[in-house]
Amino acid sequence: MLSSLSKLTPAQLEEVKSLEKELGKTLLSYSSYDVVAEDLNVAELEKVRELEKSLGTALVAVKAV
Repeated sequence: MLSSLSKLTPAQLEEVKSLEKELGKTLLSYSSYDVVAEDLNVAELEKVRELEKSLGTALVAVKAV
């Protein structure tokens, strides 16, 4: 399973913003996805790591459904 920030509709985002204002707190919305990790060889893994470093983020290779 993999989690990432949710893609909310404008209406959903407004609901979150309203609750943030009421609580005086910042909220993050995460969604979970059932995925299977893909196997990478050493060369592929190195390319992924280089791009992660360049982008400042984490990348996950998953099998296509």
